[in-house]
Amino acid sequence: MNLHEYQAKALFAEFGIPVPRGRAAASAAEAEVAARELGGERWVVKAQVHAGGRGKAGGVKLANSAEETAAHAEAMLGTRLVTRQSGHAGLPVDTVYVEAASSIQRELYMSALVDRARERVIVMASAAGGMDIEEVAASTPEKILTAAIHPAVGVSPWQCRQLGYGLGLDAGQIRELADIIGKVVTLFHRCDASLVEINPLIVDGDGHVVALDAKIDIEDSALFRQQRYEGWRDEGQEDPSERDAREHGLNYVSLDGNIACMVNGAGLAMATMDIIKLHGGEPANFLDVGGGATAQRVAQAFRIILGNPNVKAILVNIFGGIVRCDLIAEGILTAVKDIGVTVPVVVRLEGTNVRKGRQLLAGSGLAVVPASDLRSAAEKVVGLARGQDT
Repeated sequence: MNLHEYQAKALFAEFGIPVPRGRAAASAAEAEVAARELGGERWVVKAQVHAGGRGKAGGVKLANSAEETAAHAEAMLGTRLVTRQSGHAGLPVDTVYVEAASSIQRELYMSALVDRARERVIVMASAAGGMDIEEVAASTPEKILTAAIHPAVGVSPWQCRQLGYGLGLDAGQIRELADIIGKVVTLFHRCDASLVEINPLIVDGDGHVVALDAKIDIEDSALFRQQRYEGWRDEGQEDPSERDAREHGLNYVSLDGNIACMVNGAGLAMATMDIIKLHGGEPANFLDVGGGATAQRVAQAFRIILGNPNVKAILVNIFGGIVRCDLIAEGILTAVKDIGVTVPVVVRLEGTNVRKGRQLLAGSGLAVVPASDLRSAAEKVVGLARGQDT
């Protein structure tokens, strides 16, 4: 679950991480009041969307008066901001964040995330912070510094010094950086985060290290013990299909292709998408109906899949372990009839009661194409998506 910048900065302040003073506003009038109450001579108005690249897309504006702050807020609110991360439709701007402007000597980058290969939280830092950090990571990865945090030891002073020297900070700034790193890692663990990012982390006009931006992603699987953040969820920033799937206990992620996948098990779903790509197709989604898939879940999965107008064919790949293949076959046939599926459907079943399941599909009289193995299923669905007969 993603947090907005103003929510992430509230958490930063709670954990003692230095951030500029700021307030969220849902109207131009609120933005003007926020600027006057924050004080100062200049303010920054930031569109609150779950996407990076706001600055280049016009979602970050500098204001020299409270009235100009209100004008910028009015121009942003109620629009959709299109960035390199938002998709073509953009994301709705329902809130802006008004922040006291900071003087900036340097822009740095820092983040904490999970390195699953090393089974560690990794702190990453770079002296090349700011709007072009993605380009830096792609073209000059040697500029990205890392430190792996041992779960029993925690952040070591030598790691902070190593990162600080690599960033070109002086002794006092390295001490401030070490304090920030320690608090970021503490926040990461206590809040069950999957990502904490500060871009930019600045050295301000007084030479202090300050978090000028904040991005936090909370691990969805940990929300049962982080219920405080459920109320922070902004469903308007989420894909409607993904939101619908979550409400029905389905794991769904929308992609850019035209071949929809319905699979039980995340690992099998990844393998299914890989083999579609291997045979020249493009997956339209990741959809895991779960190990205990039922006819009702299968029907709902079809509804969500068909909500994507780009879908040209559907591949159903079910391994009947916990669930029986004949029950899944019945659910598929019921869904195809009741929902009125008009695109080709390829079904590969394997596992418990697979013969009975295949017999049900073969004798249905519906336009459901059976496949005996995953390779043939991929070949058939890619061909059907291209308008070829199988």
